[in-house]
Amino acid sequence: MQRRKFIQSSAVLAATVMMSKCATAKGRPADRLRTAHIGLGFQGMSDMADIASHPAVEVVALCDVDASILAAAKAEQPGARTFTDYREMLREMGEEIDAVIVATPDHSHAPVSLMAMEMDKPVYCQKPLTHHVSEAREMDRVARERNLVTQMGIQVHSFYDYRMATELIRSGIIGKVHTVRAWSPKNWGYDGPPPTESDPVPETLDWNLWLGTAPQRDYVDGQYHPTNWRKYLDYGCGTLGDMGVHIFDTPYNALELDVPLTIVNQCREPNGYGFPEHNEVTYEFPGTDYTGERLKWVWYDGEGAPADHEELQLPDGDALPDQGAMFIGEKGRLLLPHFMQEPRLIVEGAYQDIQSEMADAAASLDLGEPIRNYESESPKHYHQFVDACLGKDEVSAPFSYAARLTEVILLGVVAGRFPGQTLHWNAKSARFDEEEANQYLAGDYRVF
Repeated sequence: MQRRKFIQSSAVLAATVMMSKCATAKGRPADRLRTAHIGLGFQGMSDMADIASHPAVEVVALCDVDASILAAAKAEQPGARTFTDYREMLREMGEEIDAVIVATPDHSHAPVSLMAMEMDKPVYCQKPLTHHVSEAREMDRVARERNLVTQMGIQVHSFYDYRMATELIRSGIIGKVHTVRAWSPKNWGYDGPPPTESDPVPETLDWNLWLGTAPQRDYVDGQYHPTNWRKYLDYGCGTLGDMGVHIFDTPYNALELDVPLTIVNQCREPNGYGFPEHNEVTYEFPGTDYTGERLKWVWYDGEGAPADHEELQLPDGDALPDQGAMFIGEKGRLLLPHFMQEPRLIVEGAYQDIQSEMADAAASLDLGEPIRNYESESPKHYHQFVDACLGKDEVSAPFSYAARLTEVILLGVVAGRFPGQTLHWNAKSARFDEEEANQYLAGDYRVF
């Protein structure tokens, strides 16, 4: 099967589906947004519900490679046309679609999104933005050049407590930050061998389209589709790519970080198939106005994470939240649980009352009273995207931001191929000093 490097993909995909500027939606009413939804599993259905809850949205197209999943989505949106192949959908309905929502497995984010963006469609894409660093840079470039409204699906970016923590850090509540420690005990890794069996593909599933640009592999029941794909190198980005994007987001945004100088991942030796089940990734970032001369960032994942460390000890013998981040600064520490819990200030081993500071921050951001209800909060990030498409708002996680955050995450993923080795990243050239690591910055695209 012929294969092509990603860097050629925009032109390849454009030619494959005969895209052109004339596919841009025409005559859209100013008060209505017609959306197409690609990938309708658990997250895709949730995305569709939140997007469709906006009164200006009309869902006109649905696409999934699994007929049973597609039927469930069609029951929710009976007026929408259905497709198995996103290329066919965009080719046939280009002029009837105003925005595209992407919730496929990670390896398909860039191929799907780039095709839509080349047709001048605004795109809402789930996290992590891409499967490879080169894809993140390409998606950022296309979005900028075409001046498109884009948003990555990190809903917590718009939540009360995360915006509060950002304001507190920038106010200097703990002074200059020198270290961030973040963690998740989830295990989207696989330390076992590749399966040797091959199972019949379910009649409802188009396995070739599910694989998309990924390498050819036999179908195995329960191994990949519909839920376990995050564990495997060809399709996901491990725990770091899943939960890391959410938990990195607030510290990364609050401290106005860019991409790191060095990355080292303490994990098992690579097996060429699954992500390590435990990772401890240490990044060094150049300083910003809110940090010291350098910032150290340590990420822990896998069962039992994080590892014990004095900077993670809580007052009164309290246990750490299951997932979260700790900012360590000149004047104290700020704990940000994940998620929907207020940040907590710790100084000299004791919690501090910061109600006054939080009230000031809420007033400056016009946050109002705390709201910690996921069902009511989640739609805000989606509605922000819809309103931006209608010219009534601005997005808070455009691809210009999301691509940089995703690049940081993916550099840690690549470092998992070289356990214990410090990799040096050149942001300008988008290459490692260690030449052997550069082969993992892009993937070969299977023609399907």
